[in-house]
Amino acid sequence: MPGENWQLQKEFSDLEATAEFAHALAGELRSGDLVVLTGGLGAGKTTFTRALAHALGVRGQVSSPTFTMSRIHASAGGDAPRLVHVDAYRTDAAGLESLDLLSTLDDSVTVVEWGRGLVERALVGDSGSWLDLELGQPPVSSVRPGAGAGSEESSGGGPVIETDFSESEGDILGSPRQAVLRGYGARWATVPQVLDRLNRRR
Repeated sequence: MPGENWQLQKEFSDLEATAEFAHALAGELRSGDLVVLTGGLGAGKTTFTRALAHALGVRGQVSSPTFTMSRIHASAGGDAPRLVHVDAYRTDAAGLESLDLLSTLDDSVTVVEWGRGLVERALVGDSGSWLDLELGQPPVSSVRPGAGAGSEESSGGGPVIETDFSESEGDILGSPRQAVLRGYGARWATVPQVLDRLNRRR
């Protein structure tokens, strides 16, 4: 996507490493933030979102929203944001508009699976900010350190419909995967220090 400010790569050896990254990312998120989540079948998008939801402290079980397209998970209280979890695979701009995500955007963290190139400007506008997180089984061959826009789905082929049951036992138990996080817009002009420090750890 044009406008990329930075790119951070991280390999997760297991579920614990995935959760650690999700907790670090959750600590940087606030109401109004948009995370676009990309990755092929078995990439672990829903597994990652579960870890992120746990870190945010939201209520309810997080699963793939394929059949309902959108799920809203209430916050645990206080100033914590809600989590809006969306699957954009089977929709278009008109379908997204019907979900009325703009009405929940300001007081929620919004995570959209299969949303790359579809939701960013529809939700935050041409001058808006968002994070793009691409997950895949290592290596994510289409992504190079310092590369710009134009990467394809990490599965190497066309999109595959995911359901609540798509992730394998290996995904749930924590098979290795690689993450590529990209920042766009003024809100994400630089890599958050906590994520940069985590990424530098060996």
